[in-house]
Amino acid sequence: MEKEVLEKYKKSGDVAARAKILAKKEIKDNTKALDLVENIENFIKKEADLAFPVNLSINDMAAHCTPDFDDQTVLKTGDLVKLDLGTQVDGYIADTSVCVRIGESSDPLIKASQDALDSFIKELSPGKTIGELSTLVDEIVVSHGFNPVRNLAGHSLDQYTQHGHLSIPNNKSTLQYKFKEDDVIAMEVFTTNGEGWVVESSPTLIYMFVKLGAIRLKESKFVLKKVVENYKTLPFAKRWLRDTCNPVSLHMALKELVTKGIIVEYPPLREKAHGDVAQTEETLIVKDKPIITTKN
Repeated sequence: MEKEVLEKYKKSGDVAARAKILAKKEIKDNTKALDLVENIENFIKKEADLAFPVNLSINDMAAHCTPDFDDQTVLKTGDLVKLDLGTQVDGYIADTSVCVRIGESSDPLIKASQDALDSFIKELSPGKTIGELSTLVDEIVVSHGFNPVRNLAGHSLDQYTQHGHLSIPNNKSTLQYKFKEDDVIAMEVFTTNGEGWVVESSPTLIYMFVKLGAIRLKESKFVLKKVVENYKTLPFAKRWLRDTCNPVSLHMALKELVTKGIIVEYPPLREKAHGDVAQTEETLIVKDKPIITTKN
């Protein structure tokens, strides 16, 4: 890996690590979800760019949740809160998360996730296979009495690409890909006291541009121009487009862009049996001793 690229990964990770520290302080009873997410996004934008909208998933919601621009959700004691954040410097991404049970100093579901991720990092090195390490994650989670979420996975990172070509399951796997030095991966472990499977929910508030195409609505053209210029091939939130046009026109524009295959949707993901879901995630650069770019 070129030194300049490595430094950009490290800078992105440093900003993400400090954003996590802020998030841990702000995830508390009576905090408005929209305020929390926008505070973290604004903190990140002072020193880096956003790799994707800050995700805020509560209890049985696992991923792809972010507030709308008029969201009134308020966090409360007992909520299991996952805050997933991403930073980027010239497209070099850091992807990490914070998980807190409000009102509790510790939680067994979070510990299972953290222990599994710690073991993954300890064993990660060039030549290890995805299958070996995914199986390790599964065994540790099950030893804590919980289930891994089997249809969620860690993933590789590429410039301006949040989900690269590698997928690293949370459960037992026979995948024979051998990690290579300088692979960049965001390993995330999802644990649940539910079934261990997520399903799509609603409403969808996160999207990503994938290709250009013919569109009819004037508002769609305005929205697409802003998306391509500002977010490129990285995910974006509906609320980031609030100043583009009025809410009804924005809804119609996004609908047309999705229908034409110009942008794709990321629906919220909910645990199928409504079990609580915990998440722990760090960004790693594969070495004999991995570089954890997002470590506090």
